[in-house]
Amino acid sequence: MKPGIFNTLKAKRRTLNGYYLIDEDENEVLLPNKYVPGGMKPGDQISVFIYKDSEDRLISTTITPKILLNEFAVLEVIEMNEVGAFMDWGLEKDLLVPYSEQIERMRTGRSYPVYLYFDDKTQRLVGTCKIGRYLNNDEITVEKNQEVELLICNPTEIGINVIINNIHKGLLYDNEIFQAVSPGERISGYIKNIRGDKKIDVSLQKQGYGNIEPNARKILDKLKKGNGFLNLTDKTDPVVILAKLEMSKKVFKKSIGSLYKQKLIRIEKDGIYLVKD
Repeated sequence: MKPGIFNTLKAKRRTLNGYYLIDEDENEVLLPNKYVPGGMKPGDQISVFIYKDSEDRLISTTITPKILLNEFAVLEVIEMNEVGAFMDWGLEKDLLVPYSEQIERMRTGRSYPVYLYFDDKTQRLVGTCKIGRYLNNDEITVEKNQEVELLICNPTEIGINVIINNIHKGLLYDNEIFQAVSPGERISGYIKNIRGDKKIDVSLQKQGYGNIEPNARKILDKLKKGNGFLNLTDKTDPVVILAKLEMSKKVFKKSIGSLYKQKLIRIEKDGIYLVKD
């Protein structure tokens, strides 16, 4: 059985504290009573997450933690002591980030991007804020306009750092964020540009004409909900457009241009009207 991931194990025997599970080599681990599903009997198989409890014993749970082995997440510091920072990863025993694995002194109540690895010396799962060593932008596995998974990380002066597909580091620029995003959130995005220095720019929307259709549909939906009228024009303040449609003024103008060419809307001085069949 391997700590840090979900293992499929077999129920062996019931005790007062819970069920003992075994792997193919007959290694045992306890599944405490509160995680034992009703009706479980010897021989049943169950998928459980393995980690060490507060007494440094292997334990299992059916809870899915906020981070798995060899993955990234943004976690909150619950407590600091002489050993390091303890972070909330969704389990009873908090995740330790030793001082040696911190870039700067961490603070209680703040959230940080971390990577979960298995320390061979201590035989424990450990978190690290030195995530750069686990990100690889030397060998790019994505291409321009590709849809990818983004982990929202920490803000910068010009945007927000993101982790792409659990492999690459990327940047989402402030002036291209048209929806609310929060550190730790996992969302879909698109590769906007791969620069010569292997830095990757990402967007939350498709680029070029591929971005028009989804936003055009959003405008149509707003028109239908507004009885066929939307009081926005190409003269409207970009802040108002962003608040109402969660898109930039540039995208808005392209979208209404596409709808106009398809004769789905008509554009007047006071706003946009839906063309009725």
